[in-house]
Amino acid sequence: MSKDSSERPDDALVDVAAWLAGQHDMVGRFGNAIRQSFDEVFDGQRTGRFSLDQLSKVEKTYIGTKVEILVQHEFGLQRGQGMDYHIAGNEVDAKWSIRSGGWMFPTEAMGELCLCLTADDQRSRFSVGLIRAELGRMTASRNKDSKRRLSPEGLTDMTWLAQNATLPENLLLHLEDATLRAVLDPQLSGQRRINELFRRVQERIIRREVVLTVAKQDDGPKRVRDARKHLAQYDLLILGHQGDHPVAARRWGLPVPKKGEWISVSVEAAAESDRRAMCIDDRWVRPVFAGASAGLS
Repeated sequence: MSKDSSERPDDALVDVAAWLAGQHDMVGRFGNAIRQSFDEVFDGQRTGRFSLDQLSKVEKTYIGTKVEILVQHEFGLQRGQGMDYHIAGNEVDAKWSIRSGGWMFPTEAMGELCLCLTADDQRSRFSVGLIRAELGRMTASRNKDSKRRLSPEGLTDMTWLAQNATLPENLLLHLEDATLRAVLDPQLSGQRRINELFRRVQERIIRREVVLTVAKQDDGPKRVRDARKHLAQYDLLILGHQGDHPVAARRWGLPVPKKGEWISVSVEAAAESDRRAMCIDDRWVRPVFAGASAGLS
């Protein structure tokens, strides 16, 4: 974390930053909360949406509210008396912007600690910082609601808790056009779309939210189990988080699926003595890599 460049020490900011930094997997948990916020507003299972471009202006604004709520839940934060959170004995306001530096500070936030969050879903990056909102750090201009932004000089005073950290990937944003059309084809059943997804996109983690968006059904995960059976005849293996599947992913140098994640890989029959072989579903196989960019732009 960078230090606040203000001349006088800000003990409250230091205490809040230390409390957050002391939380287990702080950066990962912030990233997961932001990812979940995007996904819940997209509501892909019902709408099939997966991009900010598909949202209305009101829905884009609501992402900030979602982030505030889910960050509070993720870290078990208490509500503040006047601000959004109460952290390490201090009032902290939550600020969200889709771009770094775009946070808006109303008059009532002046003098308050602010937790500033931003994310770029296309680049799979996010940042989280702490700053005390002060007039000297703001632009002279205000919008019609008398809100101000940080000046370029004021932004340098940000204490970064995470800067350009990795946001869990929105896979559908990165599929080639032909692949995207195939996996979202409304003429296909939900099961066939899931089959296409795991057939065309190999060696990449596919999250539950992606499955729900593609299937557009309540039982999306069941479609993965059925796809596993269907694709086995084509020597395609879908690995999950249970049994020997994570072991196989590690041995084969693939990303390891967590609960609610899967990854597909082409395989071929192998002898038990083959050092890369794994016994999956009572069959000894080894990977035949298609390349991690399969189906991706």
